[in-house]
Amino acid sequence: MDAGERIEQALELAVGRAEAENGPPQLAAAIRHAVFSGGARVRPRLTLAVAEACGGDEPAIADAAAAAIEMLHCASLVHDDLPCFDNADTRRGRPSVHALYGAPLALLAGDALIVMAFETLGRSASGAPQRLVPLIATVTRGVGAPFGIVAGQAWESEPNPPPEQYRCAKTGALFVAATMSGALASGGDPAPWRSLGHRLGEAYQVADDLLDAVSTKDEGGKPVGQDVALGRPNAVAELGIAGAVERLEMLVESAISAIPSCPGENELRELVRMQAVRLAPKRLLRCAA
Repeated sequence: MDAGERIEQALELAVGRAEAENGPPQLAAAIRHAVFSGGARVRPRLTLAVAEACGGDEPAIADAAAAAIEMLHCASLVHDDLPCFDNADTRRGRPSVHALYGAPLALLAGDALIVMAFETLGRSASGAPQRLVPLIATVTRGVGAPFGIVAGQAWESEPNPPPEQYRCAKTGALFVAATMSGALASGGDPAPWRSLGHRLGEAYQVADDLLDAVSTKDEGGKPVGQDVALGRPNAVAELGIAGAVERLEMLVESAISAIPSCPGENELRELVRMQAVRLAPKRLLRCAA
């Protein structure tokens, strides 16, 4: 079974638990819409790739970690699209969860996905229970306060948020959690994998800034021009288009350079390069050819 199949199977199992016969059917539908909406599964693929590079001796834990990372990412998108934040009516070219099911159910679906992520981790660790505590701590840091996605959302409510801290929290923190949790799932040392997650996460945020500044709604699959409208830090505003593209290219190359020496090093390099190709508007990106 390849990485994509493993991720989808783990997500299907987790989401299936929310679809009990006597549960709220619209909530279950909102959760399913949030998770199975055509995402590239970049973060969980990274988790599984690092887990394999570190030995891959407990695939059940690695699969659960990958699914948890993706559910937390999906929850962040659901909440990010809400009227109180971006008020986005589309995501990945489809109606956002709140546009389809209303803001109350969208809020609850995002909350449920956060809980489901940690439930999935807790159910997985019977084969190596000693790995569960550091794994949960690592994932929690990537989503909570003061450094995770929640902090990233909170910086958007602060006047003049510091761009570096904002980017690290909003996007980078979950990439760091993805790489480090992959190592932890296989009993490896997570520390050497932090830099890869940090640099790749920053690259994704710069790419998102470029998409927001210069792409169309159809190209990006979501509303554009949000950063200027809402007064958020944006790499294009700071560096210009050419400077932001140069920054993106540098970050991608530095992420590749940060991959530790390991049995799956070549596969990881290819994964990072492959994802880099789809980061920014194709007419702007020159690297990773």
